[in-house]
Amino acid sequence: MLEILVLYYSHRGSVRALAQQIARGIESQPGCGARLRTVPRVASVCTTIEPPVPVAGAPFVEASDLEECAGLALGSPTRFGAMAAPMKYFWDGTITQWANGTLAGKPACVFTSSGSMHGGQETTLVSMMLPLLHHGMLLVGIPFTESALSATQRGGTPYGASHVAGTDGDPLLSDDERALAFAQGRRLADIARRLREG
Repeated sequence: MLEILVLYYSHRGSVRALAQQIARGIESQPGCGARLRTVPRVASVCTTIEPPVPVAGAPFVEASDLEECAGLALGSPTRFGAMAAPMKYFWDGTITQWANGTLAGKPACVFTSSGSMHGGQETTLVSMMLPLLHHGMLLVGIPFTESALSATQRGGTPYGASHVAGTDGDPLLSDDERALAFAQGRRLADIARRLREG
């Protein structure tokens, strides 16, 4: 079984909804499974500590998740056109994995959510690609052969799946957003399988 790591940070549920749909796409491929993981919040007070196990949702990511995965789907909400601080903090701590080439040659994709149509989704997706490129990962986008990419009136980009949550933070994905997230997961898993088979 090829396990694809779906690593995300979600503040209001939108990125988690995308992660779950990407996981469904991954698991639609024979012999592929999704491992959902998240990162702890970054506190403004240094003495604040997250519990070792989240109260709800996916477990926190561990170094072994990076070592064992055959591919990676990385998601974060948009924060002023870049990934959220908790995800950036996590990647800043992966120097050992970078030095060891833990992720080199593995396929990866990115996904995001923002409060508005022009809230910086594409720059956020690119910002998440940068550490993955430094780790030597192979980036996978969404091709325009996916009809929902041309039809969507909300989220969805060739750089990666996305969701427009609106000012109220609605995590409910549109049909096109759901289809594109599923397609991205399916494509990531297919490429991971092909790479593994050589």
